[in-house]
Amino acid sequence: DVQPVESGGGLVQAGGSLRLSCAVTGYRSDDRVVGWFRRAPGKERVGVACIRGRNSESYYEDSVKGRFTVWRENAKSTAYLQMNNLKPEDTAVYYCAHRGAWGQGTQVTVSS
Repeated sequence: DVQPVESGGGLVQAGGSLRLSCAVTGYRSDDRVVGWFRRAPGKERVGVACIRGRNSESYYEDSVKGRFTVWRENAKSTAYLQMNNLKPEDTAVYYCAHRGAWGQGTQVTVSS
């Protein structure tokens, strides 16, 4: 079974940073993508960033480009999302997904 588990969320002031982790049981280090998503209050869940396994190509949603960085450590079966210069509009529950499985989410709250 595949099961991602997110951690690292919390409360931070605008301009601050957080690092989210996604530890995955059933992790595959081949070309399977790890994706990060978020659901802001009252909104649908949307993609934030993703990274491929084989060549570590990464992709970002426009609003986070230059502020968020995604990477993966295959030996640890873990993916990360470094979030810098956080803004109040980044407040959301953040999820990771791998091989069709979703984690339970971790809350990120950015105060102004």
